[in-house]
Amino acid sequence: MTFPNTRLKTVALSLALTMGSATALLAQDTAPEMAKPTAPMQAVLDKLQSLGAKPFSTLTVPEARGQASPADAAKAVQWEQRVSSNPEAQVTTKDITIPSKAGGLAARVYTPEGKGPFPVVVYYHGGGWVVADINVYDSSPRALSLGAKAIVVSVEYRHAPEHKFPAAHEDAWTAYKWVVENIHEMNGNADKIAVAGESAGGNLAANVALMAKEMKVKQPLHQLLVYPVAGADMNTPSYKENAEAKPLGKADMEWFVKNTTSSMDEAKDPRINLNGRSDLAGVAPATVILAQIDPLRSDGETYAGKLKDAGVAVNMKTFEGVTHEFFGMGKVVPEAKQAEDLAVADLVAAFGKAK
Repeated sequence: MTFPNTRLKTVALSLALTMGSATALLAQDTAPEMAKPTAPMQAVLDKLQSLGAKPFSTLTVPEARGQASPADAAKAVQWEQRVSSNPEAQVTTKDITIPSKAGGLAARVYTPEGKGPFPVVVYYHGGGWVVADINVYDSSPRALSLGAKAIVVSVEYRHAPEHKFPAAHEDAWTAYKWVVENIHEMNGNADKIAVAGESAGGNLAANVALMAKEMKVKQPLHQLLVYPVAGADMNTPSYKENAEAKPLGKADMEWFVKNTTSSMDEAKDPRINLNGRSDLAGVAPATVILAQIDPLRSDGETYAGKLKDAGVAVNMKTFEGVTHEFFGMGKVVPEAKQAEDLAVADLVAAFGKAK
């Protein structure tokens, strides 16, 4: 189209700009909207904010490690609501050290009441491979031990950025092998063993299951993967929908990857980018538990689908109205209790099938 004079050119430019603005507005209107947390979940998020927690992406690593965690917030809400710590508190614990080339890995052994020998769950905590530890992640292994009547070995691993990828993955495998070989000394039955983990720990658990198959070491009967890190794409539907979510948003995940890897390209390593793998056939059946308000949701959905496509039995459930880190908050968030019960039921079923 040609314009004979300047005035017409100005009109055309104005029209084009107006149409561009309308397109931008339309794009905003059709952008995915983050879901609202349930009232109990929101109570935990509000408490976390009142405890002064800030987005990881705005903090140094020491600051991030020192601030209040979602687990702290959940415990504070539990205390305010006068919710009893029993019966989970009746699970006994013992701190041990697992030998490793890195000088020893701290671990906490949770043992339920009873005679045993007990089934065993090797559990890996979350924290993006950078923050948190077995003290922060206490409620999940405690609930699993009580519900599944199993010994749960909650394993510590080296953290980034002091120990970059793949240090945590190496430690996870070292711990699993040690438990397989030594759990009988703690009244555990290595013929009934499972792996479990949350977030970064869910990634570690999945990797251990894959390594056991590859290395022809005793394979776990089951893998419990709670919102696992499973991909390298931060433009998935759930990343877009929950970019500003709390306690974990897109910028926070970028912060974790930056601190964990030597370069962003390392996030494409098949140990992190599980969704890029083609060797999933033959691993243990999986329970995949996801949160609706979580950037990692799409990654977990994709991984569950890839496991199914590889012939692996998968039970996947996304819990609505809850955020990343909700698992383990069963005392104060009903959906968390439902998720814990689902995990326990699947573990008990898997152990029951073993000879």
